[in-house]
Amino acid sequence: MKFERRAKPAVEVNLTPLIDVVFLLLIFFMVSTSFTKQSELTLALPTASGESREIIPDLIELVVTREGSYRVNGLPLSGTRVSTIKDALYQLSKGDTTLPLAIVADANASHQSVVSAMDAAGQLGFSRLSIATLNPQSEEN
Repeated sequence: MKFERRAKPAVEVNLTPLIDVVFLLLIFFMVSTSFTKQSELTLALPTASGESREIIPDLIELVVTREGSYRVNGLPLSGTRVSTIKDALYQLSKGDTTLPLAIVADANASHQSVVSAMDAAGQLGFSRLSIATLNPQSEEN
């Protein structure tokens, strides 16, 4: 007896569900990824509990008073705008932005006044910026 051979069905892999899963994973990772913004101004902040204060030659001292006025190396500035601070710093440094700059702000000075001083220094390109603090031991005496 001769039997007819049945044709075997062709084996197929349906890729549609696999592609759907890959797209869902891709969307999940795109949505859950967070991006960080890097800051543009690098500050070297001193510690407040230092033992000694070293004298730095050619230090430019920018003082922010309680009222929000500014002094550069003891000389008062006529205004409080960022452009006025920039002009004074540029004239005193003669364009040399590698000189160290210390911002000495009163504890009760407004935050905006200190930020304006830092903004002026950053726009000019000062890279050696520090913020002066009081030693906690000197406040006790």
